Amino acid sequence: MTDTPQRAGFVALIGEPNAGKSTLLNRMVGAKVSIVTHKVQTTRARIRGVAIEGQSQIVFVDTPGLFAPKRRLDRAMVAAAWGGVSDADVVVLMIEAHRGITKGVEAILERLSDVAKGRTVALAINKIDRVEAPVLLGLTQEMNERFPFVETFLISAEKGHGANTLRKWLADRMPEEPWLYPEDQIADLPMRMIAAEITREKLTLRLHQELPYQLTVETENWEERKDGSCKVDQIVYVMRDGHKGIVLGNRGETIKAVGKAAREELVEFLGRKVHLFIQVKVRPGWLEESERYSEMGLNFKDGNE
Repeated sequence: MTDTPQRAGFVALIGEPNAGKSTLLNRMVGAKVSIVTHKVQTTRARIRGVAIEGQSQIVFVDTPGLFAPKRRLDRAMVAAAWGGVSDADVVVLMIEAHRGITKGVEAILERLSDVAKGRTVALAINKIDRVEAPVLLGLTQEMNERFPFVETFLISAEKGHGANTLRKWLADRMPEEPWLYPEDQIADLPMRMIAAEITREKLTLRLHQELPYQLTVETENWEERKDGSCKVDQIVYVMRDGHKGIVLGNRGETIKAVGKAAREELVEFLGRKVHLFIQVKVRPGWLEESERYSEMGLNFKDGNE
């Protein structure tokens, strides 16, 4: 045993969609707890991943990407992201090295000045392998002129460069208090929601254009079986009959492939056999139903204009 006191606290990862927040969260935690796809705006709820560094327990809040909201769901996602900032002990703003200071980053910096008052805010410049050193130096200098970041980290979330340094730095800045979660727990999402997120990720990877944003996945039933396996029933809600056909695919090939990929990842995640059954249902108004938002961990009222 060590005499070093335990530390525990919350770290909010914020940034534009596709800045690499989910990839960094998964690397920090050492397991896949957040949906990672090539499409933007895929993280809907504030997903918490728990990492241990020495005597510190770091609870990462992977917020939805910050962007200009157009629909109720968009507004609820952005509200959840800023809520993550106001709840955090440390805030890490992630930007992409090759994109630099976009209009979206400028808007975040402007809002950050108000929302993050009195909080420790660090900058993480991601995807550093995409630019030359002088560009990085210039970007670092300009960002720090625009906002008083406590520290700046140059990282590659995908390849791991700089991630350990960032995690150790965060660990030292957690408040002295007992750990918030059991040592072996890596996420505070219910398994039902993690399972739904896994299936939604597989759908997002297979489908194109706007359709992934017009659907949601819910785990309707989770049954533990005597042989140690579990039976999981899920529903994919889509807006139109045409969408249902696309999700099902020719002779059901698309949904079969999605179900196979989701089941295999669930088996790996849980370390046991999983029986996964997926139905596709048309529900034209699901984007305006408060129950759907609760299932995603979002506040329906936050979507009001």
